[in-house]
Amino acid sequence: MASAAGDANEIALECQVSALTHARHYGKRAIATTASMLAIAAILTGTATAASEKDRLDELFNDESKSWSEIAVQLPAPPQPANLLPFDVSNVATQKFAVDAKSLDVGSDGVIRFTLVAISTSGARNVSYQGIRCAANEHKIYALGQADGTWSCARRDQWDPIINNAMNRQQAALAGDYFCRGGGVAGKLPDMLRRLRQREVLNKDLLN
Repeated sequence: MASAAGDANEIALECQVSALTHARHYGKRAIATTASMLAIAAILTGTATAASEKDRLDELFNDESKSWSEIAVQLPAPPQPANLLPFDVSNVATQKFAVDAKSLDVGSDGVIRFTLVAISTSGARNVSYQGIRCAANEHKIYALGQADGTWSCARRDQWDPIINNAMNRQQAALAGDYFCRGGGVAGKLPDMLRRLRQREVLNKDLLN
């Protein structure tokens, strides 16, 4: 068990380093690209210098990055059937979904993290460790579960908008029906677990 926990922590650390590198790489590239555009605009209009605009952009970017930061992520133990809480997604969903109750957690950064189990009509099972950020209406996949109970880092390690018009709208269902309200976290962890166990949705009109 200690070895498995150690392996999970190492994988979590690799995922975090990958996410940090991704953020730094794309953040710097975005600044450089925008700064270049500002430089061209400055030459054409003569109203500002490229250097001053780049400094201002750097300051804005740094302030934004400091406004919210994600805590270190620890991957949970693999889900057990007895701990799975099924939830409704839509009447036309092609898969069945469940949350591992033991993995559900609300971080100090406001992110709700959980293990999601998706089961296809053929019985194939996909396991992933995900996060939902209510304040930004975004979701993220941290890791994918393997057949031997271990985790592997997700290839797409970034936050994506929650889509509410997809056939399998699992993130939208969790965010809208159980986790989020008014751009914030809806209650505490026991409240979310109770809603999932009792199928007590926050917004019944989303189940269609």
